[in-house]
Amino acid sequence: MSSPLDSRPLPNVNLKLLQAFMLVAEHGSFRQAADLTHKSQSAVTSQIKQLEGQLGVQLFHRTTRQVSLTESGVELLESAKRAVHEVELGLRRIQETTDLKRGRIFLACSTTVAATRLANILAAFEGSFPGIEVFVRELTSGDMHDSLRKGEVDFGIGPMSDIPDFNFEPILTENLYALVPKKLRSDGGQTITMTELAKLPLLLLNQATALRAAVDDTAKGMGLELKTRYQFNQAQTLISMANAGLGAAVLPAVVLPEHPHPDTHEMLIVEPEIARQVAIITVRARIMSPAASRLAQLVRLLISTPHTNARQRNRS
Repeated sequence: MSSPLDSRPLPNVNLKLLQAFMLVAEHGSFRQAADLTHKSQSAVTSQIKQLEGQLGVQLFHRTTRQVSLTESGVELLESAKRAVHEVELGLRRIQETTDLKRGRIFLACSTTVAATRLANILAAFEGSFPGIEVFVRELTSGDMHDSLRKGEVDFGIGPMSDIPDFNFEPILTENLYALVPKKLRSDGGQTITMTELAKLPLLLLNQATALRAAVDDTAKGMGLELKTRYQFNQAQTLISMANAGLGAAVLPAVVLPEHPHPDTHEMLIVEPEIARQVAIITVRARIMSPAASRLAQLVRLLISTPHTNARQRNRS
């Protein structure tokens, strides 16, 4: 059963009055609230008095030294905070819906991943979100990190690192292989040691890549001197050169051809095995847009492909 008070009309409170109230309550000062809203202190005082008049209660205890909330003021502040939170949630949902209907995503990606995995990921994303434009930049690790710092891209897909400015979320781990021409090693086999590999003319990615750094660091740690015959920017170029018999190409599993050339051996590098991790890279404390977050989620789901996983199982 409702009381007579329940049927009383609610006061028509102006949102600007509530904003002034919340600022005074938060800072405990009419002067600071006036500074933040670029109004005079008397104007803010007038707004609070108007609000108190509409509600029929006193909201603040005022003294010459401090301003504090009354019991009614505390109750109103808690209700106002809940209301503002709900409004912010509603606005965020509207913005997310808008972002997913149209918008732009700027993505940085390592060349090896872009050449082998990105097409299927982008095709799937475009099928779900046709109104969103995706701009891709193929970059080495150093350039990718610079681009992320400058805010030129939303996130990157590239090698793991321990740089403190970024978050690295591992999404793929893969071994390194040697694509060895049969004329350089006729006996073949499924594996080749790092010591054996160092005796061959090598085809490597350029020194700006994290993969090249992993190979060089492993050789240096073993006291080996690598015979680099050619170095290139693209993994596909290394594969072509190896197929032509010019040297042994060192490659991540992700770029190995599904159907190997008949004149080459695909050999897992062992003693030691060298693995690299691919990660989603973001700047710490920077929040991705809803559209970029959806694309990153699709990357997590689709970055691994069955034939590569099977190859690694069969050769390990």
